[in-house]
Amino acid sequence: MITLKKYAAIDIGSNAMRLLVVNIVEQEGKEPQFNKSALVRVPIRLGQDAFTVGEISEENILRMCDAMKAFYLLMKVHKVESYRAFATSAMREAYNGKEVAALIKKKADLKIEIIDGKKEAAIIASTDLMHLLEKDQNYLFVDVGGGSTEFTLFSNGKIMNSRSFKAGTVRLLNNMVCDVVWSEIEKWIKTNTADFDDIALIGSGGNINKLFKMSGKTQEKPLSYMYMNSQYTFLNSLTYEQRISELGLNPDRADVIIPAVRIYLNAMKWSGARQIYVPKIGLSDGIVKAMYFGNI
Repeated sequence: MITLKKYAAIDIGSNAMRLLVVNIVEQEGKEPQFNKSALVRVPIRLGQDAFTVGEISEENILRMCDAMKAFYLLMKVHKVESYRAFATSAMREAYNGKEVAALIKKKADLKIEIIDGKKEAAIIASTDLMHLLEKDQNYLFVDVGGGSTEFTLFSNGKIMNSRSFKAGTVRLLNNMVCDVVWSEIEKWIKTNTADFDDIALIGSGGNINKLFKMSGKTQEKPLSYMYMNSQYTFLNSLTYEQRISELGLNPDRADVIIPAVRIYLNAMKWSGARQIYVPKIGLSDGIVKAMYFGNI
């Protein structure tokens, strides 16, 4: 006997908003299967507002309302039975973030929960991440967003420590990450990885997923530090327009991909990792899993 459930997750990030619809297949005696039914990404760069002027602009409030109305209708036609909508650092830091969430509830009839960096990291960690960890291996999990980057250290399949820093791609683009923040990140990584040998990175976020796709590697193969470094040099050698026309990057990906690679490279350098694994996981996947297993 097979039963099918439809869940959805809305991830309101600093660079884009996403709606993920998932079919959950339940069969007696078997692990549930999570199959992606639809994924819609809307490039509304809320971080540009929140981090530079401290509030979501009137224009982006209207765009958000339209996007959320569209998400509401898409969930309706997909016959989604349960959803959660989480907003991260841009909405968290905009002084009108709560006001915008209340307006969207009124206009689109969708409830938005504004979460902190620690909860964000915990939700992402509740994805398939645990199944991907080799029991005798040490990992530094790095999730790069538009507003913040979450670092989580795993050893023997257990979380040893985690920390969120205000160093995301949109902030870096606007020169809003000072040397003090970089020093704090370096110190945290070096201190927390000092006692662990053979650390590998696990990368999460739209930019590393794109970079991995461009590499043509199969899912279980890691990217090397040398490859990441050469890609960083290559991407920097191209103009913004060339990254769009020659590499086929979306306009809202073509600029943020460079600061994202910089964060991963620094994390590899400071932890001594020579490889980075890129499983297909993200906040929206984590939301669906956490909903299903009753963790949120």
